[in-house]
Amino acid sequence: MSEPGIKPVIRDKQAVCSTSHPLVTATMLDVLRSGGNAFDAAVAGCLLQPVVEPHLTTHGGSLTVLIYEASTGKTHHLNGSGTLVSDLPPFRPLPPGVGGFVIPGLPPPSACIPGYMPALGELHARFGTQSWASLCAPAIQTAEEGHVVSSFEYALLQYFLSSYTYFPSGRALFMADGFLPHAETRFKNPALAQTLRRCADQGAAEFTEGEWAQHFIAEANRLGWKITPQHMTAVPPRWGEPMHTAYGDQVIVQYAPPEVVGTISAFVLGVLKELGAHKGGHYSENPEALYYMAHVLRRAEFETGMLNDPHIFATPHEVLMSQAYHAATARILKHSRPRIDLTPHVLAVNGKMALASAGLPLDGSAPVGSCEISVVDSAGNWVQLINTVQSGGIPGVVVDGVHFWGSHAYSTMSQGIAGWQAEASRIRLITGSTLILKDGKPWIGLGTPGYPNVTVPQLLWSILACGLSPEIAAELPRMWTLRDDYTLDIEARLSPPVIADLMKLGITVNPLLPYDWHIGSFQMSWRDAETGLLNSYADSRRTGLAGGI
Repeated sequence: MSEPGIKPVIRDKQAVCSTSHPLVTATMLDVLRSGGNAFDAAVAGCLLQPVVEPHLTTHGGSLTVLIYEASTGKTHHLNGSGTLVSDLPPFRPLPPGVGGFVIPGLPPPSACIPGYMPALGELHARFGTQSWASLCAPAIQTAEEGHVVSSFEYALLQYFLSSYTYFPSGRALFMADGFLPHAETRFKNPALAQTLRRCADQGAAEFTEGEWAQHFIAEANRLGWKITPQHMTAVPPRWGEPMHTAYGDQVIVQYAPPEVVGTISAFVLGVLKELGAHKGGHYSENPEALYYMAHVLRRAEFETGMLNDPHIFATPHEVLMSQAYHAATARILKHSRPRIDLTPHVLAVNGKMALASAGLPLDGSAPVGSCEISVVDSAGNWVQLINTVQSGGIPGVVVDGVHFWGSHAYSTMSQGIAGWQAEASRIRLITGSTLILKDGKPWIGLGTPGYPNVTVPQLLWSILACGLSPEIAAELPRMWTLRDDYTLDIEARLSPPVIADLMKLGITVNPLLPYDWHIGSFQMSWRDAETGLLNSYADSRRTGLAGGI
């Protein structure tokens, strides 16, 4: 069992992995030791992860995978996000009344068809070498025997209580005796173990055509969502070519639209390069760079709000990635800086709170759960993926041990999760798995849950522009997008002189927790330039752990 805190860096290994839970890391290493490749390890990890981290992910959610295939030197993107049903209206379950009152908290806006397990089956079918049943075995055993609940898991279950317990089936799973499973107790899910046994026998099709799929359809129809068996397979997982963005002599590989983080990263890095923001050092110690990073992240949020599924919309990502557009944006930011010291204004408006305020720019009722995995095998195959509760199933419902948080899909021009009820449409997520290539081969793989549309560009800038090592870059303070009222929410580790210089520029610093779990926790692997051996790390904000062989 692991808790948040500084973790060891794993160095000089032939194969490595980093995940958000020690049991998942150990299971993946076992697969690698037994002769499995990185893809086998990733499949086993994704099967186990929802068992031991139900507070962050589910077999009824979404899965997106970024791949470097060593035998061909090619990169691949597998999109297994949830899909909206085009020939039915959006479905949102009505609040259930219990004892004359309504359960507090609302589920996400609509249900969707889960993409997690179909994508995992597709990944195994194309690249796996070990049997599907053997890769299911650790998840089955752990679901049956239970896993020890960490204090972090208990805290998040409590944090998202209204979403988990919205329907009786959720209360039966997570509060069987009337209470959440407390830290250091065992949380068992025998219904899920039974589902996974059928999945081991029938393959991933259990979740689209098997008994589980039949039960899911029946529950949806009972609640009023009249889906059919055809809807479960109407939009299969989508293979595609990821985005490749040059940065100096490196190439950044990220998910293509409808994912937005690749375009955001290219935009942020490009504009900051035009501004020369790195010349004064890292933004944690350089108020000039911090000012520009905050503004560019805000501008990126606006610019990428119109990126949607390219099967449905034209996408302007090529314009947003162009050097000319980056230069124009940099000129706008340069020519909109304050001309005078604005400290008196900041103090007059915010008083002492300008230096001592605290809070979170998040709605605590909204679930924010995902798990990143980074794995490299001895043959040089790299897998960087994220599995998530987002974009899956019927919000608040549990079917045969599999829980759901729904689609989180809005038609929105913010850069958050979005989706359209249209034929073959996939929900736009904000997944940020990234590979960085040198001389055509992976050098670094990294990714994080917790709003990677904001945090991945910060880490890439720290590594590529400032030359910091991955594990150091991961631990430096991270920020949210600058608010419209010139408030900057950032982890509370800035020095007073940096804060004072930001006030001169009109920015009020709102300190978050020093190491804030909301802002993600990177799982990363990288190859040492001198030895050619592999290193791996799990950053401190959540319960992850890296390992190697």
